[in-house]
Amino acid sequence: MHRPVRRPLTAVGSALALLVTAAPALAGNGGFAPVSPESPNADRITDAWWFVTGFILFVFVGVETLLLVFVLRYRRGRRPVDAEGPQIHGSTRLESLWTLIPVGILVAVAAFVFYKLPGIENVPAATAAEGRLDVLVTGRQFYWQFTYPNGAVAINRLRVPVGEPVRLRVTAPDFDVIHSWWIPALGGKIDAIPGRTNTTWFTARSPGVFEGRCAELCGVQHAAMLMTVEALPRDRFQAWLASRLADQQGARAAQTLGAEEWTGACATCHGLGGQGLVGPAIAQSGTLQDEAALARVLRNGLSRPGRAPMPPVGRGWTDDQLGALASYVRGRFGSGG
Repeated sequence: MHRPVRRPLTAVGSALALLVTAAPALAGNGGFAPVSPESPNADRITDAWWFVTGFILFVFVGVETLLLVFVLRYRRGRRPVDAEGPQIHGSTRLESLWTLIPVGILVAVAAFVFYKLPGIENVPAATAAEGRLDVLVTGRQFYWQFTYPNGAVAINRLRVPVGEPVRLRVTAPDFDVIHSWWIPALGGKIDAIPGRTNTTWFTARSPGVFEGRCAELCGVQHAAMLMTVEALPRDRFQAWLASRLADQQGARAAQTLGAEEWTGACATCHGLGGQGLVGPAIAQSGTLQDEAALARVLRNGLSRPGRAPMPPVGRGWTDDQLGALASYVRGRFGSGG
C-alpha cells in the first residue's frame, strides 16, 4: 500500500511558519545588511551589495512563486497513485525566456559593479586643498602595526584625520602568514600577503571609532586579531602624531608604545597579566628583565620540543620599539608580576 502524499497546503503552511519565525531575527537588520558606510568607497560597496541583493530577492520570489503554482496546478488530486499526470511538452518561447532573463541579470550586475569599481579601488590623489595620509599597515601574528610617514608607530589602533583620504599600503613580513585588513564601515577587505604590498584607501566622514578584524584565518589566535580606526579632527590628529613620535623616543615610550606592544603582540598569546593563555605563563620569566635576551626572542622567535613555536613577533622592529617594550615589562613585572 502506498503512503499518503502530504497535501500541498500543508507544505505551504510550513513554509509560511518558517518565514514568520525568521522575521524577528531580521528585525533591526540582524546582520542581514552591511554596516552603515562611513567612507565614499564603502558607499559604493554598499550600493553594489543592495543592487545584487535586489536581483537575488527577485529570482528567489520568482522561483518560489512558480514552484507553488506548479505544485498546486499539477498536483495529483484524486488520480490513482500509479496514474501518470498530464504530459507537458517543450515551449520554445519559455525556454528562450528562462535563458535570456538570467543572462540579462548577469550583464546588469556586471555592468553596475564595473561602474562602481573605480571609485572603490582608485586612491584619490592629494590636492592643494586636501592632503593625503599614507600609512604602512603590516599584518603580524597576531597584531597590526601602523607606520606613519614621520616614523611614528602604533599597534592595533590607527588614528586618522577626518575628511582626509588615507592611503593604506598593506603587507606582511616574508616569514609571516596571510592576513586580511577589514574595517567594514570604511571599505572592503584587502589581503596582507607576505612579501607583497596591496593598496586600499578610505576617507572617514565624521569623528568616531570604527572596529574591524582580520578576515583571513591566520592561526590559533586569529579571532583575537582585531583592529580599530579612530577618526579625529585634523588639528587633534596633527597634535597626536607629533607627540607620538616624541613619546616613542623619550621617557614616556614604555607607557605609550611599550604598553601597546605588550597588549597587541604579547598578551594575545601570553595573557594580559603574563599568566599564560595559548602561550605559556611568562610573568615570572627572567627574559622580561633582560633586554638583550628579550630582543633575541622577539627577533628570532622560539622553538622548544613538545611546544608550539613562538613566531618572531618583533622581527623588523626598530631599537626604539624594542626598548619601549623592554622598559614596559621591566616596570610591570620587575617584582615578579
